[in-house]
Amino acid sequence: SKMGNPKLRNLLFMCSFNACKYNQGCKALYDRIVAKGKSEKLALIAVCNKLLKQVFSIVKNRMPYDENYKSVLVNN
Repeated sequence: SKMGNPKLRNLLFMCSFNACKYNQGCKALYDRIVAKGKSEKLALIAVCNKLLKQVFSIVKNRMPYDENYKSVLVNN
């Protein structure tokens, strides 16, 4: 929504471009959404939300970022 800090929202949006290139989970999410026929901008916003959730989890659990981390809540 437009209720948050505009500078922070813009920074997250810009980070989503690099996340789509270098973060495998974000790239998979982006590709999946675009493959469904949704717009690229909507997919980038979804990547922003994923990045925000990752940052929140890392800070909350006080753990370093692990690229290969799999949640125990996800059924694989």
